[in-house]
Amino acid sequence: MAMQTEWLVPLAQPRQKKQRCELCLGPATVRCAACLVTYYCDVDHQNADWISVHAKICRLLIPLRAAPPFYTSEKERKLGEEQKRNREIFLAEVTFETAQNFLLEGHHEDAIPAALHSLKFSISIYGPDSAELVPAYLALAETSLGLGHLSQGEEYLSQAQWIVLKNPHCSYNIQSKLHRNLGLLYAARGNFDDSLYHLANDVYFACCAFGTTSNVAISGGYFHMANIFSRQNKMDIVDSLYAEVVNLWHDHFSHFVGIQYQKLITPAEVDLLSVEDGKEEDVLDEKQRAEATEMLNSILHFREQSLRPQPEKKAKLLHALAMFHFLIHDLAQADEFVMRFLQTVKALPTRDPGESLYHLVKLIKSREEQRK
Repeated sequence: MAMQTEWLVPLAQPRQKKQRCELCLGPATVRCAACLVTYYCDVDHQNADWISVHAKICRLLIPLRAAPPFYTSEKERKLGEEQKRNREIFLAEVTFETAQNFLLEGHHEDAIPAALHSLKFSISIYGPDSAELVPAYLALAETSLGLGHLSQGEEYLSQAQWIVLKNPHCSYNIQSKLHRNLGLLYAARGNFDDSLYHLANDVYFACCAFGTTSNVAISGGYFHMANIFSRQNKMDIVDSLYAEVVNLWHDHFSHFVGIQYQKLITPAEVDLLSVEDGKEEDVLDEKQRAEATEMLNSILHFREQSLRPQPEKKAKLLHALAMFHFLIHDLAQADEFVMRFLQTVKALPTRDPGESLYHLVKLIKSREEQRK
């Protein structure tokens, strides 16, 4: 379905109701000719909304924004309100997911309309002070920071922080993400002390959320702290934090590779165990893929540019990258990093690549044979 535009005739509009732009709340001059319930200040804002998310939700907005039906009973009214709420919950989820996908791809401009929709639906569902609004505010802050609009990003983060302070039972995971974004904001402004304070809180709340210091959710805080120390030329601290990031991802990937290897050598036993546990194997989601790519490639560049070779740390990083590319089904890259790992191991006293690498090589060969 292509975008359709209908220009508004001011004299034909009801005096008591002034329509506002979906994105900027300015006076509307056009509306979507497909749904007839979404208004914009101009065609540029309509086009931006269409590209971002309106094409997905155009028809779904009609029952929400059209004139409410006449209910003949209290039961009908309650059923109508429940249906409206369920539609808004669905749309809040769809728009938030769309915004997140644009952010993962680095398309910050396209993420803005979807994130604004998610915020509006969340306010309608939960109210203006609910903790459920924080993810949408954080998404909007991330888009602003990505575009270099620091003042706008700070406004969104202030809203999120205010809500978190008013909701003492707000989840640790949300608080971790809030402090991550605050840390990045202060880093962008060159305020390194405040940035490190918030990134340290990011790590703390991530540990509280996941109950362990070996979860990759913690790696982002360490990674961004390392980048701050790099700007301060404190390279020993950078080296230590980067090593911790690699350890977290290495352990994470090793877990999944171990499961794959057990399936390869004893498929019947592993399948039976999975059924008994009632759990399916986890996979790397898009966010984890993007984070792992950014962090590990940045650290690899750091290791390769370092004037102080540390083959043991580099070998572990190359092993992690080999496992990562295997898990995302990029076998050519996995093979390349295995070879680079073996070259690096030659500089180590033991020269033993370890049993886990043999398992990985066997898995790669098995996957390659399946593709043939």
